[in-house]
Amino acid sequence: MEEKDWNIIAKEALHDDFAFDELYEHFFPRIYNLIYARVKDAATADDIVSDVFEKLVTHLDSFDSTKASFATWLSRIATRTLTDYYRWQSHRQNVEWDDVFSPKVDDKDAPDGQLLEQEGKKELLLALGKLSEREQQIIELKFWGDMNNKEIAETIGISSANVGVILFRAMGTLRQILGRE
Repeated sequence: MEEKDWNIIAKEALHDDFAFDELYEHFFPRIYNLIYARVKDAATADDIVSDVFEKLVTHLDSFDSTKASFATWLSRIATRTLTDYYRWQSHRQNVEWDDVFSPKVDDKDAPDGQLLEQEGKKELLLALGKLSEREQQIIELKFWGDMNNKEIAETIGISSANVGVILFRAMGTLRQILGRE
Protein backbone atom coordinates (compact mmCIF):
# COMPACT_ATOMS: atom_id res chain seq x y z
CA MET A 1 0.00 0.00 0.00
CA GLU A 2 1.32 3.42 -0.97
CA GLU A 3 1.84 5.94 1.83
CA LYS A 4 -0.32 9.04 1.60
CA ASP A 5 1.27 12.42 1.01
CA TRP A 6 -0.08 14.36 3.97
CA ASN A 7 1.46 17.58 2.64
CA ILE A 8 -0.77 17.41 -0.45
CA ILE A 9 -3.81 16.38 1.58
CA ALA A 10 -3.19 19.34 3.91
CA LYS A 11 -3.26 21.75 0.97
CA GLU A 12 -6.44 20.10 -0.33
CA ALA A 13 -8.00 20.39 3.14
CA LEU A 14 -8.14 24.17 2.71
CA HIS A 15 -11.06 23.71 0.31
CA ASP A 16 -12.12 20.08 0.69
CA ASP A 17 -13.95 18.85 3.78
CA PHE A 18 -13.22 15.22 2.93
CA ALA A 19 -9.47 15.93 2.87
CA PHE A 20 -9.73 17.74 6.21
CA ASP A 21 -11.64 14.81 7.71
CA GLU A 22 -8.92 12.49 6.46
CA LEU A 23 -6.23 14.63 8.14
CA TYR A 24 -8.21 14.76 11.36
CA GLU A 25 -8.88 11.01 11.45
CA HIS A 26 -5.23 10.19 10.82
CA PHE A 27 -3.58 12.73 13.13
CA PHE A 28 -6.05 12.96 16.02
CA PRO A 29 -4.91 9.74 17.77
CA ARG A 30 -1.26 10.68 17.30
CA ILE A 31 -1.72 14.17 18.76
CA TYR A 32 -4.03 12.94 21.53
CA ASN A 33 -1.49 10.31 22.64
CA LEU A 34 1.29 12.88 22.55
CA ILE A 35 -0.67 15.34 24.73
CA TYR A 36 -2.11 12.71 27.06
CA ALA A 37 1.38 11.31 27.68
CA ARG A 38 2.32 14.70 29.15
CA VAL A 39 -0.79 15.76 31.07
CA LYS A 40 -2.07 12.35 32.26
CA ASP A 41 -5.64 13.60 32.46
CA ALA A 42 -8.25 12.84 29.80
CA ALA A 43 -10.28 16.03 30.28
CA THR A 44 -7.19 18.24 30.12
CA ALA A 45 -5.88 16.33 27.11
CA ASP A 46 -9.25 16.78 25.37
CA ASP A 47 -9.09 20.54 25.93
CA ILE A 48 -5.52 20.88 24.72
CA VAL A 49 -6.09 18.66 21.66
CA SER A 50 -9.15 20.74 20.88
CA ASP A 51 -6.97 23.86 20.97
CA VAL A 52 -4.40 22.18 18.70
CA PHE A 53 -6.99 21.36 16.05
CA GLU A 54 -8.56 24.80 16.37
CA LYS A 55 -5.13 26.28 15.61
CA LEU A 56 -4.79 23.83 12.73
CA VAL A 57 -8.03 25.12 11.21
CA THR A 58 -7.05 28.74 11.80
CA HIS A 59 -3.52 28.47 10.43
CA LEU A 60 -3.75 25.73 7.80
CA ASP A 61 -3.40 28.32 5.05
CA SER A 62 0.06 29.21 6.43
CA PHE A 63 1.36 25.62 6.18
CA ASP A 64 4.41 25.52 3.90
CA SER A 65 5.60 22.05 2.90
CA THR A 66 8.98 23.47 1.84
CA LYS A 67 9.74 24.33 5.48
CA ALA A 68 8.50 21.15 7.19
CA SER A 69 6.27 18.15 6.64
CA PHE A 70 2.66 18.45 7.71
CA ALA A 71 3.26 15.94 10.53
CA THR A 72 6.12 18.05 11.87
CA TRP A 73 4.15 21.28 11.47
CA LEU A 74 1.20 19.86 13.41
CA SER A 75 3.48 18.38 16.08
CA ARG A 76 5.05 21.81 16.57
CA ILE A 77 1.58 23.28 17.06
CA ALA A 78 0.84 20.56 19.62
CA THR A 79 4.14 21.11 21.44
CA ARG A 80 3.65 24.89 21.56
CA THR A 81 0.05 24.52 22.72
CA LEU A 82 1.20 22.21 25.48
CA THR A 83 3.91 24.69 26.47
CA ASP A 84 1.28 27.44 26.58
CA TYR A 85 -0.86 25.23 28.81
CA TYR A 86 2.00 24.76 31.29
CA ARG A 87 2.77 28.49 31.25
CA TRP A 88 -0.87 29.21 31.94
CA GLN A 89 -0.94 26.84 34.89
CA SER A 90 0.31 28.26 38.14
CA HIS A 91 2.25 25.06 38.80
CA ARG A 92 2.93 21.85 36.95
CA GLN A 93 0.73 18.95 37.96
CA ASN A 94 2.28 15.85 39.49
CA VAL A 95 2.72 13.60 36.47
CA GLU A 96 1.40 10.05 36.78
CA TRP A 97 3.08 8.06 34.05
CA ASP A 98 1.19 4.97 35.22
CA ASP A 99 -1.97 6.20 33.46
CA VAL A 100 -0.22 6.11 30.09
CA PHE A 101 0.92 2.54 30.37
CA SER A 102 -2.39 1.08 31.45
CA PRO A 103 -5.43 2.35 29.58
CA LYS A 104 -7.41 -0.57 30.99
CA VAL A 105 -6.63 -4.07 32.16
CA ASP A 106 -8.95 -6.75 30.77
CA ASP A 107 -11.32 -8.14 33.38
CA LYS A 108 -10.39 -11.68 32.31
CA ASP A 109 -6.82 -11.22 33.62
CA ALA A 110 -6.16 -12.85 36.95
CA PRO A 111 -5.66 -10.53 39.95
CA ASP A 112 -2.07 -11.70 40.39
CA GLY A 113 -1.38 -10.90 36.74
CA GLN A 114 -2.84 -7.43 37.21
CA LEU A 115 -0.66 -6.91 40.29
CA LEU A 116 2.51 -7.94 38.43
CA GLU A 117 1.57 -5.67 35.53
CA GLN A 118 1.01 -2.72 37.86
CA GLU A 119 4.31 -3.33 39.65
CA GLY A 120 6.10 -3.37 36.28
CA LYS A 121 4.43 -0.11 35.30
CA LYS A 122 5.43 1.51 38.58
CA GLU A 123 9.04 0.44 37.98
CA LEU A 124 8.90 1.91 34.48
CA LEU A 125 7.33 5.12 35.82
CA LEU A 126 10.12 5.51 38.36
CA ALA A 127 12.76 4.74 35.73
CA LEU A 128 11.33 7.27 33.26
CA GLY A 129 11.25 9.85 36.03
CA LYS A 130 15.03 9.51 36.35
CA LEU A 131 15.60 10.59 32.75
CA SER A 132 16.11 14.21 31.77
CA GLU A 133 13.18 16.26 30.50
CA ARG A 134 14.60 16.15 26.95
CA GLU A 135 15.00 12.35 27.08
CA GLN A 136 11.43 11.98 28.31
CA GLN A 137 10.18 14.31 25.56
CA ILE A 138 11.99 12.35 22.84
CA ILE A 139 10.66 9.03 24.15
CA GLU A 140 7.13 10.46 24.24
CA LEU A 141 7.35 11.81 20.70
CA LYS A 142 8.81 8.50 19.46
CA PHE A 143 6.43 6.07 21.15
CA TRP A 144 3.25 8.04 21.89
CA GLY A 145 3.56 10.57 19.11
CA ASP A 146 4.50 7.84 16.63
CA MET A 147 7.14 10.10 15.08
CA ASN A 148 10.37 9.15 13.33
CA ASN A 149 13.72 10.68 14.32
CA LYS A 150 13.60 13.28 11.55
CA GLU A 151 10.15 14.49 12.64
CA ILE A 152 11.26 14.60 16.28
CA ALA A 153 14.35 16.57 15.29
CA GLU A 154 12.31 19.11 13.34
CA THR A 155 9.83 19.42 16.21
CA ILE A 156 12.35 20.09 18.98
CA GLY A 157 15.02 21.80 16.90
CA ILE A 158 17.97 19.40 17.00
CA SER A 159 19.55 17.12 14.39
CA SER A 160 18.03 13.72 13.69
CA ALA A 161 21.41 12.14 14.48
CA ASN A 162 21.28 13.81 17.90
CA VAL A 163 17.74 12.46 18.42
CA GLY A 164 19.03 8.96 17.64
CA VAL A 165 21.92 9.29 20.07
CA ILE A 166 19.73 10.69 22.86
CA LEU A 167 17.10 7.99 22.29
CA PHE A 168 19.73 5.23 22.24
CA ARG A 169 21.32 6.46 25.46
CA ALA A 170 17.97 6.99 27.18
CA MET A 171 16.83 3.47 26.32
CA GLY A 172 20.17 2.12 27.60
CA THR A 173 19.72 4.08 30.82
CA LEU A 174 16.21 2.69 31.21
CA ARG A 175 17.52 -0.86 30.73
CA GLN A 176 20.22 -0.28 33.36
CA ILE A 177 17.80 1.23 35.85
CA LEU A 178 15.26 -1.53 35.37
CA GLY A 179 17.99 -4.17 35.57
CA ARG A 180 19.20 -2.91 38.94
CA GLU A 181 15.84 -2.38 40.57
